Parts: sequence; structure tokens; C-alpha cells
Amino acid sequence: METVLFETRGPVGVLTLNRPDVLNAMNPTMIADINAVLDDVEADDAVRALVVRGAGRAFSAGFDLKESEGAKGSGPGHWRPVLKRDFDMIMRFWHLSSPTIAAVHGYCLAGACELALACDITIAGEGARFGEPELKFGSGIVAMLLPWVTGPKQAKELILTGQDRMPASRALEIGLINKVVADEEVLESAVAMARDIAVMDPQAVRLTKQAINRSYDIMGMRDALAMALDTDVEIESLETPEGKKFAEIAAKDGLKAAIAWCDSRFGSS
Repeated sequence: METVLFETRGPVGVLTLNRPDVLNAMNPTMIADINAVLDDVEADDAVRALVVRGAGRAFSAGFDLKESEGAKGSGPGHWRPVLKRDFDMIMRFWHLSSPTIAAVHGYCLAGACELALACDITIAGEGARFGEPELKFGSGIVAMLLPWVTGPKQAKELILTGQDRMPASRALEIGLINKVVADEEVLESAVAMARDIAVMDPQAVRLTKQAINRSYDIMGMRDALAMALDTDVEIESLETPEGKKFAEIAAKDGLKAAIAWCDSRFGSS
């Protein structure tokens, strides 16, 4: 595969997002590759838990903004299938029969933050940074899992401020993640926890995960996520002044310049 790596360590599968030159930004090829790996994991009874990590300096910076250059304001007909594809991939980690563990180091932003939330367990290095900066770019949230994990006040703080540098210690405080370890211990800690899960009866683990997920369905999470996705389609279909300016700068000077413009408006260093 072009954009991911996969290996097994006994009963534990390790999926590595492998576009380190762009901080593992998720493009359509990577999404297809992730789905292919998840298909194989779902069909392989020998893989009893899955760890997902990023190569290089970061877990992932989110979805690749270059893939949507010039598409802002294109209308629901363009955006719905694109965002549904992104949403479905993220939620596969939530619904996968085997437990999923995110091993996070460096940046874990936007869609990648949502992917880490969709995993059953998230372990982060001390230097990890989390955030949902989409509103800075005039975009919406693909998978609105945050309020279900942390609560509405924390979710509003993180999303409405465009936070993109939340330290792992704060993420632990608000329930975004399960555990903080030294940066160099992230992967091995995640694999060790996956092995602890793998020794359990696999059918009991699968049924218990389903039962926990079903309790959220009963509370309305599935319908709420669908409505939030509709909102994201609406947001992406708009041509707001901020979104138009961001697209203009990105087209002329590149995405780094556009992001710097966003940060300067928000007083970021």
C-alpha cells in the first residue's frame, strides 16, 4: 500500500499512517488503504486488537487540505460524498469488532483527533498536541464525537476556539484520552495494553464492546452524528468571507501561508 504500513505482533495488529513528509495528512489514497487494512483485520480472527499510530513526527495533522483546494462553496452535491467517505472511515474504528487503540505522538488534529476519539482507547505521549481547528478554516467537524467523550462545555471550548495545541496533560484531564506516557514509550505502551486485551476471550470482548457502543446509540449518538455530518456538508457548501480568503491565500501562496493567516487572526504564535 502507498500510504500505510501494517504488521502483526502476535495477536496485535499495528497500523501505521505513513505519509510523514506531510505529517500523515489523510488523502483519498490513505483513506482507501486504511479501509483495506480494516477489512483484513475484520476478517482475521488471529488479530484480536488493533493499534493505530503515525510515522515520523506526528500521529496526523488531519485530512489533507490540498485535496479540497478550490472546492469550498461547491455545494452539497460535491461535499456530501466526500465528507461521508471521511466520516465512515473514522467511525470504522468505533465499530470494528476488535478493540482499537490510538498511539498518539506529536500533532493529532482535526479529522485525526476524531479518529483517535473513535478508537476505544487512546494513549498519548507527553509531547502530543490535540485540537479541532476546523472553524479557523471555515470548515466543520466531520465526526462530532467530542461532546460524547468529554461533555458539551469542553467540546465547545475546544471546537469554538479552534484549539490546535491542547497538551496531552489537559486532554487527560477532560477525558479526551486514557493515559499519558513518555514520548518514546507510546507505541510499546499501546501494544502492551492491546496484548492485555488480546488474552481475553475474543467473543466476550467483541460482545462487550458492542454493548458499550449500543448504550451510546440508545442515548442518540448515531442520530446526532448524522445530523452533525449534515451540518458539516452545509458549512463546506457555504462561501463565507473567511473561507474565501483562506482559499485565495492557499491558491496564491500555499497552505502554510493560509494557515499562518488563520493563526494571526486568532493571535496564535
